[in-house]
Amino acid sequence: MKEAIVSKGPTVTIKDVPIPKAGQGQVVIKVVVSGSNPKDWKLPEWTGAEANEGDDIAGTIHEVGPGASAYGFKVGDRVAAFHEMRTPHGSYAEYAVAHAYTTFFLPDETSFEEGAALPLAFLTAAVGLYAHDRLALPEPWAPATKTTPLVVYGGASAVGAYVIKYAQRSNIHPIITVAGRGKDFVEKLIDRSKGDTIVDYRSGDEAVVKGLKEALKGEKLYHAFDAVSEKGSYVNISKVLESDGKITLVLPGKEEIPKTIQKSQTMVGDVHSKLKDLGLVHSRYITKGLLEGWFPAHPHEVVPGGLEGIQQALTDLKEGKASAVKYVFRIGDTKGL
Repeated sequence: MKEAIVSKGPTVTIKDVPIPKAGQGQVVIKVVVSGSNPKDWKLPEWTGAEANEGDDIAGTIHEVGPGASAYGFKVGDRVAAFHEMRTPHGSYAEYAVAHAYTTFFLPDETSFEEGAALPLAFLTAAVGLYAHDRLALPEPWAPATKTTPLVVYGGASAVGAYVIKYAQRSNIHPIITVAGRGKDFVEKLIDRSKGDTIVDYRSGDEAVVKGLKEALKGEKLYHAFDAVSEKGSYVNISKVLESDGKITLVLPGKEEIPKTIQKSQTMVGDVHSKLKDLGLVHSRYITKGLLEGWFPAHPHEVVPGGLEGIQQALTDLKEGKASAVKYVFRIGDTKGL
């Protein structure tokens, strides 16, 4: 099979390799569409490693490994999955490997392109919002019963948008979203009748802080999800967050945050280690959301060329060209397949 290897640059090399086999509790998926994420260029840049960085899989079950049939999967099923990061056999290939507990069924009405726009980003949102050592907010099946303001910085990103969708399901309001070019998209996600609003970061940091304070209307802010975690986003949040509040970030560091604030990093890879149960439950729950229509996939853009389109797409991600869109690749569009 063909597999794309990402290295620093980003540079992508396509190689011929054997089709992988499913291990204990795993499935092999014939990849129809792969999704991309900013980490796909960042990790090679930061570490110098070369790997198949794809983690968003959508396709059909090719092989069910030992123990994986207990999760209900059989050959031919339409699925999407979150591949375990920094392990072999990712989604930038004709076939990929995933753990059964972070694999989920795709309804017939959900396209493979939509499926590929979901896994890593929605699970990042779930970990950040609901894990006990992150924001620990009420889960969707036991929604909040009192006013619970939440700031979502980067609401037009895939992670930010899924945070908003989950928060709506959990009856968390007001949702105060910081966005820029993607404002019109974010407007469709919020509920202004419940106090939700948007603050435009393009007006500058002082205006953002002022806008956040005004949007709170006297309420105290104890929870913030920073889906950007760059360019001072967390500093702006810290100026509004209560001294004993919680902020979760998608990138490490951020020493400028006051010590009294409970700071955490939301690492989606935890669903393959200490948060396996959370990963399993939300992977199953998302199928319900797709079926019932309250958790639609993030808008996507199909990049031409299949695997050969990955390098340009990752370059565009690196240069910040994507707004309110996920880049996805139809593997069958690869030259020679």
